[in-house]
Amino acid sequence: MKTDSDILFHLEEKPPVAQSITAAVQHVLASFVGIITPTLVIGSTLGLQEEIPYLLSMALIVSGISTFIQVKGIGPVGSRLIAVQGTSFAFLGSLITVGFTVKNRGGSNEEIIAMLNGICFFGAFIEIILSQFIHKLRRIITPLVTGIVIVTIGVSLIKVGMTDIAGGYGADNFGAPSFLAIGFFVLLIIIALNASSNNWLRLSSILIGMLVGSATGYYFGIFEFQGIASASTYVIPIPFKYGFAFDWQLFLPIAFIYLLTAIETSGDLTANSLFCGLPIKGKSYIERIRNGVLADGVNSLIASVFCTFPNTTFGQNNAVIRLTGIASRYVGFFVAAIILLLGFIPFIGNVLQQIPKPVLGGATLVMFATVAVAGVNILANIEFDRKKSLIIATSLGLGLGCMMVPNVLAKTPSIIQILFSSPVAIAGITAIVMQLIFSDEKTFSGEKTETEVLSNDIAVNSEK
Repeated sequence: MKTDSDILFHLEEKPPVAQSITAAVQHVLASFVGIITPTLVIGSTLGLQEEIPYLLSMALIVSGISTFIQVKGIGPVGSRLIAVQGTSFAFLGSLITVGFTVKNRGGSNEEIIAMLNGICFFGAFIEIILSQFIHKLRRIITPLVTGIVIVTIGVSLIKVGMTDIAGGYGADNFGAPSFLAIGFFVLLIIIALNASSNNWLRLSSILIGMLVGSATGYYFGIFEFQGIASASTYVIPIPFKYGFAFDWQLFLPIAFIYLLTAIETSGDLTANSLFCGLPIKGKSYIERIRNGVLADGVNSLIASVFCTFPNTTFGQNNAVIRLTGIASRYVGFFVAAIILLLGFIPFIGNVLQQIPKPVLGGATLVMFATVAVAGVNILANIEFDRKKSLIIATSLGLGLGCMMVPNVLAKTPSIIQILFSSPVAIAGITAIVMQLIFSDEKTFSGEKTETEVLSNDIAVNSEK
């Protein structure tokens, strides 16, 4: 954590433009891959290749707008911190499940996106409402529940990363040695750069790994890049371009995840406050978190209107505040401007679409596994007893068990199949219900103070 003496520019101070831009570029580098990866994974997994460039542009444009709202603050909306907003990883598994459900019904690409946008649109109101009760939710969503859910999210996504390393869903030459070689080559590059003492290399490790892996595959003729030059010169955001649809049964698992992301965002904003040298208790702190989570919900609403996926407050860039000593929120305006500029250039989306699946898998495998490790770290800060061990074992057993044996619910009513189609929903609901059964506030809030729990809780979320 930064002390006041470590901070070169405090929250309301304005660094020189050159220093602001330099710091902003580092924030973008730390967050860029995280912003685009969920869209790439969802688009490629559901076979939305023709729509991916536009979806990527929208992901970046909405991220820029959302970051500006979070940094600037509009009335009660926005934390007024250097809080970068981007597409959330937490929804990946459930959104892919919804997409495949629509696809299996014979739905077109447009109908798939329309359903995803409609469900996420109404889901955003859940987080908007919950933001006003965020200080009370921690009595229900404790570090125990959060840790279980984050572990489940990470483990369930690892399958997606490994599938991409082997060539991706439906690949003609799935598991080809050339695919595996490229995927693990990217993985090794990322590991090596993360071990470097050079902070720029560490921040850019995933981006560099993907660039080197793509270039290597192209050089050896494993991959071909096509259609890059055909990109239009600019893109115009169109509200609900693909239409709007809704299904209550498909909505329920997504609604539950909005509840969890509200808690995660409060954690990330607490970490951000710590690094900026701000208090993490008292009226001003609670108001900052409430306004930040409210912005999270509003930004997710904007995301669904402009055909991208739920947004959340990122933790990746918290390390940049520590690294640079620049806690000034005015740097956030430069961050938002850079991300917006990247979004309005469709060429970038076309280039990103060309990233080979094994390369994408090599990069995301690390990111997804890191999410699981973050959950393990949260659980490691909890003092275990018999009840807690039973809750963890039961929740992970049911959640991951249903993921490993997806046909286990095949004979149940369709509403049950859809509600529990996500291992995250199963593990999370099980953890909450069992915690209520074994209700003992002192037992489940832990022996540490709320501030200590929050600090431990989301120092690990900043690894996401």
